[in-house]
Amino acid sequence: MTEGSTNKATVMEPSRRSFLSKLWIGLGLVALAEAVAVVFTFLRSNKSKPRGVDSHSIVTAGAVSTFEVNSVTAFIRGRFYLARLEDGGFLALSSKCTHLGCTVPWVGKEMKFACPCHGSAYDIAGAVINPPAPRPLDIYPISIENNVVKVDTTKPIKRDQFKVSQVIHP
Repeated sequence: MTEGSTNKATVMEPSRRSFLSKLWIGLGLVALAEAVAVVFTFLRSNKSKPRGVDSHSIVTAGAVSTFEVNSVTAFIRGRFYLARLEDGGFLALSSKCTHLGCTVPWVGKEMKFACPCHGSAYDIAGAVINPPAPRPLDIYPISIENNVVKVDTTKPIKRDQFKVSQVIHP
């Protein structure tokens, strides 16, 4: 082969280095496009949901007589517990721990809510009995109409301490 024909063959074939460079640039562009799509989806996710009262924000818990005194009933759909206290009053307590947001189950034998993440505990009224939780469980507004308990789960009410005025009586 002559020197001129070797240069033509070299110019026509891409080198391994240039192929890998183009591949990395292409993969980088694909990754960038995916990142932009994720950010865009995240920012748009809540804008399509209607705000305010909808069919899922008011949960009909049931008749007052169906809840025993000094008991707690879980409502999975509303993500809350309905507690009926010793005096017959009601509290709708959020199921999220105020420390880190873990779901706190009701332990009936011990009569407390026990957070499995960091050991926080709350009494039946949602007051902190074992830290590190900084404040009581959030509550939801309750209304009792025609002896039927209804809970508005639109927005939880944050509280610093348990007050008797928070309990709704039939």
